Amino acid sequence: MASKPHHDADPDAIQEFSSKDGFRLKPRAFNIVWGNDTRYWRIPARSTIPNDNDEFAELVQVSWLEVTGSVKLNTSTSYKLTFKLSFKSDAFGWTGCPVFLMAKLGKKGRYKWKRLKDLEALPKEPITVPSADDPFVIEVPSENQLDTKLYFGLYEVWSGKWKGGLRVHEAIVQEIKKQ
Repeated sequence: MASKPHHDADPDAIQEFSSKDGFRLKPRAFNIVWGNDTRYWRIPARSTIPNDNDEFAELVQVSWLEVTGSVKLNTSTSYKLTFKLSFKSDAFGWTGCPVFLMAKLGKKGRYKWKRLKDLEALPKEPITVPSADDPFVIEVPSENQLDTKLYFGLYEVWSGKWKGGLRVHEAIVQEIKKQ
């Protein structure tokens, strides 16, 4: 099987919060399957973006959605994982597509997943998924000191349907403060 060309992650596109309790991953921080092929994705050059908040990777069309990232986390801590996404007005192919947010700790970890039903009707303005009412939480136990790297992503690789018009603005991995 031929390998799929992908956009390799730029570690400089990962911003650690000044409070050291989380990370913001901008589009260049992701590994995107088919990301280097402009028939499938548009990732604007950094020099063409006037403001970091305007940056996004835009899906032209794919049947295999795989946008992944990774960050190193602290032990004995819980984190919330979200993506900021939006649709173009001409987005297509998303109805009934099983889009999942998946994450695991360490190369040998087991995936935790959540289906993102919000993606069937995303607005044109960026929103955060999953919602604060139904967070995607990753627990980093104290005994997991060997490999605390979080591997995560957005996936829709099962339906075979062509889809397009999704904009991926960023992902945020934020520590959940203990009460």
